[in-house]
Formats: sequence, C-alpha cells, structure tokens
Amino acid sequence: MIILTATMGTKLSVSLEGATSPETAPRVDRPPTFDPQYGFEKPRKVREMKATWEEMEQWKLKPAQRDYCAHHLIALMKCQTQNAPFAGHACDGERGAWDKCEYDDHISRIKEFERERRLLQRQARKEVSA
Repeated sequence: MIILTATMGTKLSVSLEGATSPETAPRVDRPPTFDPQYGFEKPRKVREMKATWEEMEQWKLKPAQRDYCAHHLIALMKCQTQNAPFAGHACDGERGAWDKCEYDDHISRIKEFERERRLLQRQARKEVSA
C-alpha cells in the first residue's frame, strides 16, 4: 500500500516550478511517473508501513500522523500513557526515535521529488534533441 503525503518536496519550489515550467515540474498529488528502480544497480528497499490501520485507529492518530513513522509515534504515546504525569524525560528515547524518523522521511521525500524533477528535465531534453 502506498500512502501519498501532502508534499513530496517543498511547497515553494513546487508552486514556482509548476508556474514557470509545468512540463518538467513533478506532480506531488500523483505517484512518481518513472520506475522507482530506474538508474539503480541494486534494487531499492521498498518502504512498508509497520503500524497497522487498527493500531492507528486505536491510538486515534490524525491523518497527517499516519505515515511511515506511525509506529514510533504509537510507541511514544504508549510510553507517555504509562509514565504520566512524568512522561517528559522518561520517553526521551521514543521522542528521539520518532523525531529522527520524521526527519529522515522528510529528507527522503525531498530526494524523491528532486529525482523526479531531474528525470522529467532529462526526458524533456531528449524529446527536444530527438
């Protein structure tokens, strides 16, 4: 199952490129147009959700929180529930794991956006020269 997030990259670059050169600007509301394995010698690791829909419903996660880091957020929420009202320092490890996962996810979405943009530009150059 693929979950599309609201932004593949940064909103500013999407809006500027979409206005100036829409033919080479990636669409963030659609899946990538190129094969995810294109250009890689070894197969890329497929991202999978570790948290189930039932777990996310049980912990009442908002739609924006139902991403590839939901399992870390659930672990943090469990820790906060178990250690309340002193959960601040007791759950530092879980908070750090969730923050790192969110950061890594953001960076990977930016990289995927940039990869898609460059492949679209390459495709446009090939069409012009052909």
